[in-house]
Amino acid sequence: MTLHLYDTAARAVREFVPLVPGRASVYLCGATVQAPPHIGHIRSGVSFDVLRRWLEHRDHEVTFVRNVTDIDDKILAKAAASGEPFWAVAARNETAFRDAYDVLGCLPPTIEPRATGHVTQMVELMARLIDAGHAYAGDGDVYFSVSSWAAYGELSGQRPDEVEPAADSTAAGKRDPRDFALWKSAKPGEPTWPTPWGDGRPGWHLECSAMARCYLGPEFDIHGGGIDLVFPHHENEAAQSRAAGDGFARYWLHNGWVTTSGEKMSKSLGNSLLVSEVVSRVRPVELRYYLVAPHYRSHVEFSEGALAEAAAGFRRIENFVSRASERCGGAVASEVSEAFAAAMDDDLGVPAALAVLHDAVRAGNAALAGSVTAGSPTAGSLTGEELAVRHLAPVLAMLGVLGLDPTQAPWVSAAGSGEARRMHQAVDVLVGAVLEARAQARTRKDFATADTLRDQLAAAGVEVEDTPEGPRWSLAAGTRAGAPAGAEAGVSAGVSAGVPAESRT
Repeated sequence: MTLHLYDTAARAVREFVPLVPGRASVYLCGATVQAPPHIGHIRSGVSFDVLRRWLEHRDHEVTFVRNVTDIDDKILAKAAASGEPFWAVAARNETAFRDAYDVLGCLPPTIEPRATGHVTQMVELMARLIDAGHAYAGDGDVYFSVSSWAAYGELSGQRPDEVEPAADSTAAGKRDPRDFALWKSAKPGEPTWPTPWGDGRPGWHLECSAMARCYLGPEFDIHGGGIDLVFPHHENEAAQSRAAGDGFARYWLHNGWVTTSGEKMSKSLGNSLLVSEVVSRVRPVELRYYLVAPHYRSHVEFSEGALAEAAAGFRRIENFVSRASERCGGAVASEVSEAFAAAMDDDLGVPAALAVLHDAVRAGNAALAGSVTAGSPTAGSLTGEELAVRHLAPVLAMLGVLGLDPTQAPWVSAAGSGEARRMHQAVDVLVGAVLEARAQARTRKDFATADTLRDQLAAAGVEVEDTPEGPRWSLAAGTRAGAPAGAEAGVSAGVSAGVPAESRT
């Protein structure tokens, strides 16, 4: 099969045919850094990280550009309210976003340009538009003329005659209320840059067109972002870039919202759903699983119950990886299964792909439990351990595509180094002593004491699983086990997970 993606502009699923065979160029609208990220913001980064990983798995060399909007009306308003320079607000929140991408296992972009570093390219684009008759200057501002571009509205489905006036529709130099600002004239207290049409600062839409062209050229493969950006942001990007003579994006991909009470998650929700707060309740890898599991185009209604259920689902996968690795000496990731690949090639069908993954985990657990034995019709001459390895290798490959492999960075980094490793070892000794006392109680048939000890472990956030090889323990999601602030404690015996404290947002 070949990869097919839903193209917002075509309103249909299309076969992905890259501009240059074997290469894929992707531009993702990144953060507008006026506040730290909540999980609604970061879903876009996680969703397109999966796209990138799948493109690379399909042997494409990927150039992945994720911009930072560090000059914007909202940033300036926050700076004015706090009495800080705009760049201080932007820099602080840019760091918070980068930490959130890192803590959730997103691969670093090929380049992460800031808008303020590309004013030269913006001026050049405005000059091309003015020369072509698609933009004009007025009272120090520069506007795109919507009526000059007959294709305006094709991406979003908006009819030009029904487009509502832009926010600054009463500006003195504007010819048509629908026209949008490419450049905004200097205002007291705002940062400015010089241009042939007067000092000022760039408009939001202009920034992305200039940065995308700078790094990906006049035409590239995929432009992505949240569904809320289709209009006006992406519509305006497409209009100004194509009016200037660029082919611009060949495919437009948009991820759905994370909603609360049926409404789009906003920055006014408070701090409870900030990424830095949520990863104090569940492990970062479990939050990634929660965000990855639904189809990227679907809306996700957030609830703590759904988050806990997702965390438990990931731990079932993780426990299989741990048990199989311990008994079988580990395995090297192989090729993903055909069914998994077919699901991913169908517009990144992660829900169907995860169903394949969980089927493989169930089959592997059955092999480990001995319900599938050597000589059975499904096993042939293989032993249970050999069967488990046969399932473990593709499971690791599938997890790698989704950025969820618990044996790989960043999830191994905490338990694999320093303080977190020592913490886990200390907890292991303490829990081991309780489990030994429980085993002795069961041996002398003092089941009341054995149950009490297990209940005490559960109350402390320690989950116990009785296996043919003896009891195994793991920390329940969100359990801190007395760890220092930011240290990752949620790791299963035999498998390391989490991130270093210094990587936390």
